[in-house]
Amino acid sequence: MAMLPGGEVVAEPAARIAVLGRGLVPATEPVLRGDDLGVLHGDGLFETMHLRQGRPWLLDEHLARLAASAASIELALPPTAALVELLDEVRAGWPPQVEAALRLVCTRGPAAGGPPTIYATLDEVPASSRRARRDGISVATLPLGVPADARNALSWLPAGIKSTSYAVNSAARRWAVRAGVDDVLWISSDGYAMEGPTANVVWLAGDTLCTVPAATTGILPGTTMAWLLAHATELGLSAAERMVTTAELHAADGVWLTSSVRGAAEVHTLDGVRRAPCPRTPALHALLGFPV
Repeated sequence: MAMLPGGEVVAEPAARIAVLGRGLVPATEPVLRGDDLGVLHGDGLFETMHLRQGRPWLLDEHLARLAASAASIELALPPTAALVELLDEVRAGWPPQVEAALRLVCTRGPAAGGPPTIYATLDEVPASSRRARRDGISVATLPLGVPADARNALSWLPAGIKSTSYAVNSAARRWAVRAGVDDVLWISSDGYAMEGPTANVVWLAGDTLCTVPAATTGILPGTTMAWLLAHATELGLSAAERMVTTAELHAADGVWLTSSVRGAAEVHTLDGVRRAPCPRTPALHALLGFPV
């Protein structure tokens, strides 16, 4: 059963999968070939969107980021209309009162050559994501081992893409579990906060809502983060991109990790130091439109 924010209990909808050219397929039916480069090499891209009232939020922004990422790794995608049709297939009939994670995956396809493998999945938002949104999270900083501008200095290395090559991200999340924290925040070798394995960092300094500049650091340009900063004036705040140290985050008036499914999760503990709740957090949730 699924529990809605207002306390209503509804039947939990089953996870769904749809494949481009095949439509909806049973969850037990194979989707990928054994020689798919997305499996063998992690050679592919994905986007995850928040499904609210049965519709994907920030769909155009996610598709635009996917297109830019595909161009940077020379991955040929079908027309956008075909991708939208696939997403419409997998979400058709989903209960509008149940928030969900809508994922679009595009791999390089078979190693011997052929078209990309493209499919979409739809699952209810995990309870852990809803809990993080409601209660906040504990975060530990984790050394990234490279300077903040290292990735952008390498012209051959695609930066700021949402790749299916997730080994480093998964390793960081496993480290977080071992360390007894909810998430991590990567720190560059020159002392700047970068991003989390699946999230951007946003902080409040006085009346300015800030985030790390993706263009100069090569981090993923988050869609939720970008929308939040673009609408900061609706909260009476200004917005800025700037570099930040751990010490500056400790001194910030509020710190959040933002992502497409979790929304804005307030950091209530950073490196073992408990933070005072930010009174702006409820307004951030209301502005973003995520149920709490």
